[in-house]
Formats: sequence, C-alpha cells, structure tokens
Amino acid sequence: MKKIYDLVIIGAGPAGITAAVYAARKKMNILVLTKDIGGQASLSGDIQNYTGYQFISGPELAIKFEEHMRKFNFEIKENEEVKELISKKGTFLVKTDKDNYRAKTVIIASGKRSRELGVTGEREFRNKGLTYCATCDGPLFAGRDVAVIGGGNSALDAALQLTKIANKIYVINITDNLTGDGIMQEKIRADNKVSIFNNSRVKEILGDSFVQAIKIEEDKEEKVLDVQGIFVEIGLIPNSEFASDLEKNERKEIVVNQRNETNVPGIFAAGDVTNVPEKQIIIAAGEGAKAVLSAFRYLSTRK
Repeated sequence: MKKIYDLVIIGAGPAGITAAVYAARKKMNILVLTKDIGGQASLSGDIQNYTGYQFISGPELAIKFEEHMRKFNFEIKENEEVKELISKKGTFLVKTDKDNYRAKTVIIASGKRSRELGVTGEREFRNKGLTYCATCDGPLFAGRDVAVIGGGNSALDAALQLTKIANKIYVINITDNLTGDGIMQEKIRADNKVSIFNNSRVKEILGDSFVQAIKIEEDKEEKVLDVQGIFVEIGLIPNSEFASDLEKNERKEIVVNQRNETNVPGIFAAGDVTNVPEKQIIIAAGEGAKAVLSAFRYLSTRK
C-alpha cells in the first residue's frame, strides 16, 4: 500500500516554502510537489518591501527561501505538474504527470502564471525575442530596442529593469493611464529612454527568425515599432485548473476563509492562487504559515 502523507503541499513559491518550513517544524510527514522552486518571487526585480531586507533581488530572495526549506528533512519532488486532485475515502489523491500520491491534508500554493496576449506571432516568437520575464531574459537585450506590454506594477518593474540594459523601451498600455505605483510611474516618466503608448493594444508580432517589430493600435491608428525584444507583463492566471471540486471566484482563484480553508474539508490554499486580495511576497508567505497551522489543527481534531 502506498504511503499516506500527513500533508502534500502543491507549489514551492513563498507560500509553499513557508508552509513546508512550518510543517517540518510541526514534525508533520510532508511532501512538496512543484514544477519549480521560487515561484513568482524568483521572477521579481528589485525588492525593497520584504521585512528584514532593505534591498534584495527576487532571485536572491528565492535562493534564501530554498536554502531555509532544505534545512529540513522531507521529500521534495521538482519538475512535477499536478494534473488532478481527488477526494478519496477520507484522504486525497494527488495525480501528477509522473506519479500519484495520497495525503490526509493538502495545501494548494501553486501560484499563478503569465497571461498571454493571444495575438498572431506570439507563439511563433516565444523565446525568439518574446518573453514573459524581464528579470530572467533582460540581459539578453543589452543595447537593443524593446517593448514592454502592460501598465501595472509588473510592467513598470520590467521597464525600470530594462532602462539599465536596453537602448529604447516602449511601454504599450491598453488603458488611459498607467496603473502601477506612483513612485514607479515617476521614475518611468523621468527616463528619456522610455516612451509610453496609452490607449494602445498589440495587434501582431512581426519578425523572421526572431522578433523584428511589433504592430500596435493607438487610438484606432496602427503603428509598427521596430523592436528586437518584447516583454509581456499583462497579468497572471491562477494555476487552479486541477482543483475542479473547489469553489473559485470569477478570476478562477480558489476561495478561502480566514483560516485558509476551502469548501472541501482537509484542503487548504495559500498565496496568489487564492482570492486573498493583495498579491505580495510577504502576504503569500504569511498565508502559507496560516494554512499549515489550520491543516495541523484539522489533523489534531480527527480520529
């Protein structure tokens, strides 16, 4: 008979890693399943609002998280994608693309993934000049002209990173005005490398073997901007498809209460995959801790 874990944690971003550390300290028998380690934190640029670090980069903070998690002796299975979560005779069956696992409780901390543009040329030029991560791929575009798609914090963060690397940055924003934090907007507008196109939408990605240009529509007028790189920063989609029995909101985020409980007893959720309103690294970490405390309490009150 296959081993039954006290807890399976799905995801190893800030929420999942914090949950794992708390669970290990509670001496719970746990398994962490994840496609990668670090989550959205590892894709962030400069972080200046995580308590204890006046300044740290996203990749550096993700490394700190992983180092802390690996201090404890529990199973971690990387490069596994969860495909289905099933309630089964008082336990849960977690099906991945590689194996099946059983658990008494589950914490879903699977985070979010980048939203796609859905335009002609996007799929063809992915990793050929089009990317969803300025932190990861920005250095490849040193001295080149690039476009950043979006107007929120993630787009402005990407644009700010690129001002130190690229020759020219076009910010393509679909709304009337940028929506990111005021101080980031000030920095963007003060940099003469940056040109902002509001009320603009991407129509097509153009190129040969690699990206050569982007076609946009600004106030119903089409324009072609010569660029060698495109960074898509238009939001994120929750990785919640595998949890078909759970209640979700209109954005497909898993609905949780203050104890991180879902509508299915024994299944908890934490971090960006949930309906918690603010998507911040420090909030995700705190939610991961709460979720474990609730899971531990759940197990303690059951026969």
